[in-house]
Amino acid sequence: MRSTLLAVAALAFLRIVVGLHFFLEGMSHLRDPDWSSAGFRRAAVGPLAELYRAGLPQTGDWSATLGARDQRSAAEAGDAWKASVVAGWGKLLADRGRVVPLDAPRAAEAKKLLETAGGELDAYVAGLADDLGSYRLEIARLDEMLRSPASRQVPFARDRVAKKQKELAGQAAGWMKDAAAIGAKLVAGWDEQLSAAERLRAADAAGPAALWKADRFVSWSLVTIGACLVLGLCVKFNAVGGACFLGSVLASQPFWVPGAQATYDQWVELAALLAIAALPVGGWSGLDYFLKSWCPLSRCCDGAPSTNS
Repeated sequence: MRSTLLAVAALAFLRIVVGLHFFLEGMSHLRDPDWSSAGFRRAAVGPLAELYRAGLPQTGDWSATLGARDQRSAAEAGDAWKASVVAGWGKLLADRGRVVPLDAPRAAEAKKLLETAGGELDAYVAGLADDLGSYRLEIARLDEMLRSPASRQVPFARDRVAKKQKELAGQAAGWMKDAAAIGAKLVAGWDEQLSAAERLRAADAAGPAALWKADRFVSWSLVTIGACLVLGLCVKFNAVGGACFLGSVLASQPFWVPGAQATYDQWVELAALLAIAALPVGGWSGLDYFLKSWCPLSRCCDGAPSTNS
């Protein structure tokens, strides 16, 4: 059955609009140096929440120290966290030293700055003694809540667990941000010893974070999927790719989980992408319509039966 002109125009319009949204969203992420998926990951709820949060950057080994659900006191866990933060700074100094070797006076000054930063971190954590004590108590209570079958079966209990997890994650993020600021001040002090060229080389020593790489991959994927949908290039493939991306977003906020954020827009766009991927390719599909004669598998992609000439 042939599609009417109105149906063809509507399908083309749907493809272009969805593609533009993906393209512009990806470009906005790439243009904004401060954009990160950390907030999205931290807000995840439901069965996959821990998987989404696993990729979040940490200052020191928070998850294995202050954030661990164990029997250590706040002081013991705090000392372990401080040691992990200082160890990270020490590793960074060693990595920088391999890229930009320092003479004896500059190496001694760099170590002195490291000791000073460690002292600042000690003072900061000491000032948080009461807050960290309360935080550790809440971690223990959360562990008890998670062990209870009601935390998975009773909606009210699931809501309490989700809210408590978000609250504790927010507290931890704030403290780690403050510690990271001390680390940034330390790196700035190290950079003052170097020339402009040496600073550039030293900055590459740390390398990009795993979250930064993942964010850049997602951003460029959105740009590519969006551009291809607008142009009508490999429409079905890119529509499925966009649907998979939206599926990952929806999985972070299952609508049946208490406390989940509204995802109506994502559901609508997912339905549009599935329709684009499922409908047969025709003149509405853009460049694919003109380029399909170049592809020997075009009949397989269209789902049309092969004929013998």
